Amino acid sequence: MKFRQRRSEDPEINLIPFIDVLLVILIFLMLSTTYSKFTELQITLPVADAEKLKDRPREIIVAVAADGRYVVNSQPVEGRAVELLSAAMSQAAEGRADSVVIVSADAAAAHQAVINVMDAARRAGLSHLTFAAQANAQ
Repeated sequence: MKFRQRRSEDPEINLIPFIDVLLVILIFLMLSTTYSKFTELQITLPVADAEKLKDRPREIIVAVAADGRYVVNSQPVEGRAVELLSAAMSQAAEGRADSVVIVSADAAAAHQAVINVMDAARRAGLSHLTFAAQANAQ
């Protein structure tokens, strides 16, 4: 009896089951993942206009530094308390209620520092408040 030698075949990798398993895993991950959408505030920021300054009867310029220090009309305020700032603003207003408070805050200043200026202006009886902005160079 003569036996034939069998030819050895090269092993072959079948990719179809592998792709099926990957698709099942992908579908599972897509279904189990939660997508959270963060709530956003839709706000419109003011744009600075480079028009000429209007003639104002009395201006009180309050500068707020990045570290929270205050300067009222080029005079530094000792301390960061609202009461001290309010007293400095009252002194700068010299009893005139029609004075305009211009808040010039550093971009890195804390929001609380700007809120303190607004609160001090209210305590000093100054109701006209505006914010300084840098003109947009285009």
